[in-house]
Amino acid sequence: MAVWQERAELLFKEEGLEKLKNSHVLIVGLGGVGSFAAEFIARAGVGKMTIVDGDTVDITNINRQLPALHSTVGMHKVDIVGDRLMDINPELQLTRINEFLSPERTLEIVTKEFDYIMDCIDSVTPKINLIIAAKRKKVKIVSNMGAGGKMSASKVFVKDISKTEVCPLAKQIRKRLKKEKIDKGIKAVFSTEETDETSLKLTDGKNYKKSFYGTNSWMPGLFGLYAAETVVKHLLKNEK
Repeated sequence: MAVWQERAELLFKEEGLEKLKNSHVLIVGLGGVGSFAAEFIARAGVGKMTIVDGDTVDITNINRQLPALHSTVGMHKVDIVGDRLMDINPELQLTRINEFLSPERTLEIVTKEFDYIMDCIDSVTPKINLIIAAKRKKVKIVSNMGAGGKMSASKVFVKDISKTEVCPLAKQIRKRLKKEKIDKGIKAVFSTEETDETSLKLTDGKNYKKSFYGTNSWMPGLFGLYAAETVVKHLLKNEK
């Protein structure tokens, strides 16, 4: 055991740390949700990670994203987050993929070598593609729904996608997945808080994103935390 994992070993035990060290987690999307999710996974002791994001830091990311600082504006998120993860665990086996995933690439990247996939994408079409790929390849996935337009930390839950409610994004995802004959078997992080519709802003539609809601500093990180908890608990139990 590395010295930095002393506190984790007390909780996870040596066997648990070994399970985490031998696990491989894929994280797609390194924004407000994904950057925190990746950090929690690395600090938990997961030994192999693949991170995917084709975006660079924008100054508007600073209010909610871990890699976003005035000094990092314009830099690639996979570089900033990746360097940070390696500084947390120098023995981490890390693969960085600096791209926005097309449907074809998603099917190429998602393989059975992953023990868990974390969907931290904020656009509907790529999110659907990732979930479909995970289901086809029979890899477990936790998918984050809408953290935007929300304020209440106490209203965030993790349930099967079929049991999500209130969240507009979750409704869209359920509808699209139904067309693919997928209606359950996906863990979803979501909020039962009504979305503040007055915070909606339309975009130019680049990278499959037509609009977004206002977001605070804590909700995306909280979604990432819940997603990380879901993954780590599963890995510790070594469930199939």
